Amino acid sequence: MRVFVLTASVCVATIALGALGIVGWVSSLAASAPNLAQLKPQTPGQVSQVFASDGTSLGYIHSDVLRTYVPAAQIPTVLKQATVAIEDRRFYQHGALDYQGIVRAATKDLLGGGGSLQGASTLTMQLVDNLYLPTKLKASHNLKYKIIQAKLAEQLWSAHDKSWILTSYLNDVPYGTVNGQTAYGAGAAAEMFFNEPVSHLDLAQVALLAGLPQAPSAYNPFNAPQVARRRRQVVLQAMVKSHYISQAQADAADASRLQVHRNRSYSVRREQYFFDYVQQELHARFCPRQPVTSPCPAVDQGGLKVYTTIDLTKQLQARQAILNNEGQPGDPAVAVVTIDPSTGHILAMATSSSYDQTSFDYATQSHRQTGSAFKVFALMTLIHDYHGDPNQTYYDSHELLPGWLPEYPTYHVQTAEKGYLGTVSVTKATTLSDNTVFAQLGQDLGMEKVSATAHAMGITSTLSGLPSEVLGAVAVSPLEMADAYATVASGGVHHAPTAISRVVFPNGSRQELGASPGKRVFTDGEAYAGTQVLKTVIQSGTGTAANIQCPAAGKTGTTSNYTDAYFDGYTPHLTTAVWVGYPNATTSMNDVNGLGPGFGGTLSAPIWHDYMAQARDGYCGDFAKPAVPFNGKPFFGHLAATGGSSTSPGYGSSSYGSGSYGSGSYGTGAAGTSPTTPVPGLLPSPSGIPGNPPGTTAPGATGPGPGVPPAGGNGAAPGGGRTGGRRH
Repeated sequence: MRVFVLTASVCVATIALGALGIVGWVSSLAASAPNLAQLKPQTPGQVSQVFASDGTSLGYIHSDVLRTYVPAAQIPTVLKQATVAIEDRRFYQHGALDYQGIVRAATKDLLGGGGSLQGASTLTMQLVDNLYLPTKLKASHNLKYKIIQAKLAEQLWSAHDKSWILTSYLNDVPYGTVNGQTAYGAGAAAEMFFNEPVSHLDLAQVALLAGLPQAPSAYNPFNAPQVARRRRQVVLQAMVKSHYISQAQADAADASRLQVHRNRSYSVRREQYFFDYVQQELHARFCPRQPVTSPCPAVDQGGLKVYTTIDLTKQLQARQAILNNEGQPGDPAVAVVTIDPSTGHILAMATSSSYDQTSFDYATQSHRQTGSAFKVFALMTLIHDYHGDPNQTYYDSHELLPGWLPEYPTYHVQTAEKGYLGTVSVTKATTLSDNTVFAQLGQDLGMEKVSATAHAMGITSTLSGLPSEVLGAVAVSPLEMADAYATVASGGVHHAPTAISRVVFPNGSRQELGASPGKRVFTDGEAYAGTQVLKTVIQSGTGTAANIQCPAAGKTGTTSNYTDAYFDGYTPHLTTAVWVGYPNATTSMNDVNGLGPGFGGTLSAPIWHDYMAQARDGYCGDFAKPAVPFNGKPFFGHLAATGGSSTSPGYGSSSYGSGSYGSGSYGTGAAGTSPTTPVPGLLPSPSGIPGNPPGTTAPGATGPGPGVPPAGGNGAAPGGGRTGGRRH
């Protein structure tokens, strides 16, 4: 007996010491584990949604993680009940831990012969798993993992109530993966599996959804419908057992079909070209140091509500205008871009192509030569840099034979019809788009100044500063041209074009992105003077086909060989650029729909007319008179008919400084002298630009990418080294 008692005492003491050791080990492990306050929740992010200006959804930005946070009030009560019934039936009775469940699970684990610990995870513990525990630790499912999980669950429970915990669980747990995208939270899962908002789901759908988190891949209804149906039945019976529904309700739901419906809202987008441009703007703003092709989590998973500037009505009107004029098979491509000149908001961005034909956007990515539409930059340089009055500044319109510009001996300029006007004002030369006048004007102004004006007005592409640039032998996009003309339309203030008006973040804060104050480029008087000249193009010049019987101004443009046609114009409220051309830049528009050669006045101007007649929304007001009228003077360039002698008034001491036209050969005071040296600032001409030695070829402008011929061309008429000079 004494031996027995001694043995028993030793055993009890050993067990007690062992228990104390275990308790000590557990306590030590728990104490060494990080506290909840030290950990950052690992939320899966949210999908970002894009909207048109009227609030219509344009779609979601692609992400491999789909999640849309749903507030507690919008989660159906029946979904909460189904989730509790199948995942944690005693959720409302226990705290963070279910001790009855732990004992039950431990017994099963012991009888099962060891291995990983199973079961007993409450919703709170599962939420800790989803938000705080690293993947490596979760994968182990050993005692150490359970101890850390329990500690953090207790802390989470102390910081929040049951409603918060259940709502968080329903917004963060993974429900399954379809086509490489994983739905986190019931909001995204309802859309993914039923194509419905979670608030619209019925009992059968809710039961199917609630059964997915335990094994999302195994229960995926698209991949294993029969397994999913059996799992739904288990959930329904769990709800009966928990007294949330009756057996009759369970039977009725069990008898229904699965009702799954593949969702397209996460992949289908409206206005795909514009959508792509919006994504580029977002990437540039929120991930400026990353390549545009790399992921940008702040956007892709930022849960942003992106409100854009696009007007869907104007989009439809633009497409209809395109179809009215270029809707036949084999017709050239068209791009239409509209900007609100007072804000820079992009209101329309339409093309004749569809996204399934090509992802290349003619409106923003196509860099094509502009022809005479580029002359506006020389016009505004004359007005702004030299106070030159286009009505009082004259040039002689005549064929400029090779040798007229010694630095470029093959540079040959003529008009389209080879008819010349003699002595003519710059205004008249603009109205009729006389190339020979503008070629001379560009040299007198200095092409570096014309390029600077173009950049200040909104052109972002690299400019050559070569003589032929003034006639449009440069490659820019329709968006750039619309932006530049909007600077004149706005009264001289340049507003950078934007597709986004504001961004709203998940926490409710917002960034207003569409309220730029702009940068003044011209005085309102200078802009008004330019507008009065450009009005004549529509009233009586090459752009009469654009006349909408309301005040408007603009300029036609046609490249050599008729490969590109432009009309850029504006009213007081809208600025629109229309480009027409074949994707293959070498294809000429010699006869489109019986209209003859593809001039800007015959191909682009009618589209502009049809569109703007609708887009103006009934407004027919004139441009506002300037606060400070422009008082210009005759410009006496050395090639101008208004000057050139040693007694011609100079502009060297004007407010424009003493640059190449200040203290140089153009005079320094009241009397200037005609230059006898080469025009400053001109660079050697690369191949393919008019004025090059005969036989050179063009490198072509930036093209649309693999599989699509490059856009652009040399802009030279037949005969090499000659500017064909389309007036229209």
